[in-house]
Amino acid sequence: MNTTIQIPARKTASKLSSIKGAHIALRVPDFEASKKWYIEKLDFRVVHEWPFGDLQLAYLAPANDDKFWIELLAGANPAPREKFTDLNESLHPEGYHHFCLNVDSVDETLHELQSRGVKLIDEPFGLPAIGKRLAFFADLDGNLIELAETLK
Repeated sequence: MNTTIQIPARKTASKLSSIKGAHIALRVPDFEASKKWYIEKLDFRVVHEWPFGDLQLAYLAPANDDKFWIELLAGANPAPREKFTDLNESLHPEGYHHFCLNVDSVDETLHELQSRGVKLIDEPFGLPAIGKRLAFFADLDGNLIELAETLK
């Protein structure tokens, strides 16, 4: 069963119509290690780096996408978060859960990621309600990342 999600018409007359997604910020304990992980494991590019008070920050962009960035924030000893090894367990706490990266093929992307030492949180699965095949893994700091492939 292939499901197509019907997206409502844009609200072009909205006084807030200029709002668009830009980036997600991730608080990390080790700036250089986290930056290296995204560069080596996901082929992200460093767009810009800068200090802010006692923090070090960087914008990172995927290999072939200039519209979605990750902002790394490091320094000042952040409090550790729970790290999940089971997708179902990860769905229970409130708050931020994951960010999603669209891919042409979940299986081909996972094969490459696993060759780079990235471990899955759970097996890939289809979700017919949204017409996607999904997989989850975590970065060096335990931040969950979803891969999504549109089912044809």
